[in-house]
Amino acid sequence: MRLLMKKIIMQGLYGFLGLTLFGCSSADNEMAGGNIQAINHTLSAINWLSVNGYRADGGGGRSCCIIMPIKWRPGLKANIEWEVDPDPFAKIKRKTTGFGFDEKAWAEHEAKFQRHSAIVDIPEWPDTKRCGLTVHFLVCNQIKLTSSCWAPSSPNYPIKDPMGMKEPAACPQ
Repeated sequence: MRLLMKKIIMQGLYGFLGLTLFGCSSADNEMAGGNIQAINHTLSAINWLSVNGYRADGGGGRSCCIIMPIKWRPGLKANIEWEVDPDPFAKIKRKTTGFGFDEKAWAEHEAKFQRHSAIVDIPEWPDTKRCGLTVHFLVCNQIKLTSSCWAPSSPNYPIKDPMGMKEPAACPQ
């Protein structure tokens, strides 16, 4: 009898807690997955990037996935980390046998890779109409973000920086 009573009390308590948590959920707090896309406007190579810890390929295309709120809210930020190969077309000595690069030559090239990070605001999107997150890499290690559903080639796309931008002799501080 005690075991049955304890079981009934526990089920009631779990039911109450479940209803309490259900009452706390709202569309403002709901999250959903989306793709991360990298668009490189520079002449360097973006080897990889991560957005709030979600790692993606920096070579273009879309990578799955990032978790974002369904509805935008003020104060949303993205912590972007990325690695740059400043000389992606360097002639690197190949192995004399087999495939790939000479280990010493590759190590010398890889030592020139640069890692950067930036915390940027995530721009507002209308209602629930966000389409993942697109990270634009600009010269001077600048970043722009959008969650626009328009294709980058569309005149409605919000970021219009040119492609193939050369690094200036000095970046603004």
